[in-house]
Amino acid sequence: MKVTVFVILSLVAGLVRAQDAVPAPADFQYPLAVVARPDGVIFVADRNLPGIWKVENGQKSVFFQASKKFRTPLNAVRCLAIDPDGKLLAGDSATRDVYRFDENGQPTALTQGWIGIPMSIAVAPDGTIYTADLELHRIWKMPAGGSAKPDEFAVINSPRGLTLDSEGNLWVLSTSSKDGQIQKVSADGRISPVIKDHPFNLPHNIVRLADGTLFVTDNYEHCVWKIGSDGKPEKFVEGAPLDRPVGLCVSGDKLLIADPHIRTIFSLGQDKSLTVVISSPVPTPAAAK
Repeated sequence: MKVTVFVILSLVAGLVRAQDAVPAPADFQYPLAVVARPDGVIFVADRNLPGIWKVENGQKSVFFQASKKFRTPLNAVRCLAIDPDGKLLAGDSATRDVYRFDENGQPTALTQGWIGIPMSIAVAPDGTIYTADLELHRIWKMPAGGSAKPDEFAVINSPRGLTLDSEGNLWVLSTSSKDGQIQKVSADGRISPVIKDHPFNLPHNIVRLADGTLFVTDNYEHCVWKIGSDGKPEKFVEGAPLDRPVGLCVSGDKLLIADPHIRTIFSLGQDKSLTVVISSPVPTPAAAK
């Protein structure tokens, strides 16, 4: 009798897994975040895949496909980063966690669901991981190996983007902080405003170059902002071919931009040139039915 029950339960479990496992689409669905390894391999978080794509030699493939069942691992990846060992990190709001992928492409959770909505990840040279939490309005800090309870590094309202400089300062992009939309947090946790007002409409991500220049994607303004040494934001590129830029990362001497509405990854040069790295067709209303 026990053997029969075990077989039935096994068959049911297999059926559930089969229902969750859907064929991977051939095209981007909603690419939210992008990150590049030093060797040029690109990873793209796709909210509606759901999962992560890998782009190598101009070709994309599914790196990890999650279940479409909500609250399952990596069902809602919102941010990506590369650690000092070249391994991929992914922030997932479905399970409120940050995951590290091993060399076989298998993810391991680094906390016990401690983080609310991870919107951005920054990794220090020693492997320390910082995570912007949009839900709990915190910046969490944990060692490279993870932590059951990350340390509270800073309290900042609505943090969306993170970037580190060579001195260990963390630059935080916010949508609605009363102290301004860009703040700098020193290694010992002291917060100082950089952009004291609110010039951005709906900012999503921030990067900082070695010379101190900052770039910010702004979904509602259809642009990428540039903040130079004078601290004044200016629209660096705006409008077509961009639509609603969200994801942003550094790749060599260029920036990569993820634009989910037009299912495209762009490369942006310092000369303001925008080129398509890889793209998927956007379905027409008739095709979407």
